[in-house]
Amino acid sequence: MVIGIIEDDNLLNQALNKVLRDHGYDTVCAHSGQEAQNIFCKQIDLLLVDIGLPDGDGRRLYRKLNKTKEIPAIFLTARDEEKDMLEAFDAGADDYVVKPFSMKVLLKRIEVVLKRKKAGKVLACGGITLYPERKQVFSGSEEISLTAKEYQLLEFFMENQNQVLTKEIILDRIWGLDSAFIEENTVSVAISRLKKKLGQEQSHIRNVFGLGYRMGE
Repeated sequence: MVIGIIEDDNLLNQALNKVLRDHGYDTVCAHSGQEAQNIFCKQIDLLLVDIGLPDGDGRRLYRKLNKTKEIPAIFLTARDEEKDMLEAFDAGADDYVVKPFSMKVLLKRIEVVLKRKKAGKVLACGGITLYPERKQVFSGSEEISLTAKEYQLLEFFMENQNQVLTKEIILDRIWGLDSAFIEENTVSVAISRLKKKLGQEQSHIRNVFGLGYRMGE
């Protein structure tokens, strides 16, 4: 999961970045509205947006960033008046956190927002359909039985379609801390088994020579 941080306070930006990465999230950071527009990509899963940015209102910025893809957002602000909260929700906020806040509470709110958004999501590629909330996978109309690792691998591919995923990235994301003790060909073997279960022609998972793997139609 990738979380975008738009916060002009350098210390808070750095603290958020460290805490989120320590808890397994990838991050993209910006300190102003202009910087956010220049560096943010479509792969962001959730935004943390400071309302009081140096070059404009974070709510206005969020509306702009949200035009091409609906991205859930949690607004961060020192303002705790009802009017400000209502305006944030009118702008599309999924949650609203008043500074100063507990990092543990913020992490829990992030978890809740992501879980809520994921519940109604369906991932599809060619004839493969994956239902994250139900942990079910179908090839056409046939349900496919996968091991836990095979499911995690497929979900990772489907969430990052058309992107090249290196073996190192896959090992780190799917095997985590255990990746240091995994044999070099583990990823290749796991992908080969996954493709066989899905049907070689249906899987849409291809080797990108010298780089890694890509899933896409």
